[in-house]
Amino acid sequence: VQLQASGGGLVQPGGSLRLSCAASGSVSDINIMGWFRQAPGKQRDLVASITRDRVTYYADFMKGRSTISRNNAVNTVYLQMNSLRPEDMAFYYCAADPRAYFSSGHYWGQGTQVTVSS
Repeated sequence: VQLQASGGGLVQPGGSLRLSCAASGSVSDINIMGWFRQAPGKQRDLVASITRDRVTYYADFMKGRSTISRNNAVNTVYLQMNSLRPEDMAFYYCAADPRAYFSSGHYWGQGTQVTVSS
């Protein structure tokens, strides 16, 4: 499975971004898809996820400010992020797994940088 992320960039505080991640390859193996993020010197955190049955999860720091969605027909997951804050600035990685949770062997995409700055 290959994951191609896009949609990162520079946004002012309070602004919005929409991240996309398209899966290719053995996509029928995929159940859960989602996004992690990592800022310099910090641990990698799960931001949001969605299963094939559209069961969603949001980290507390993103609840109410983001929406994760998925188009199974084109094997793509989207993360709409609103009211972005400087502390949201990080490298955002797309991930996928055949299970309904992220196991140690899940697939990773190359990621996209999100910069929140005025």
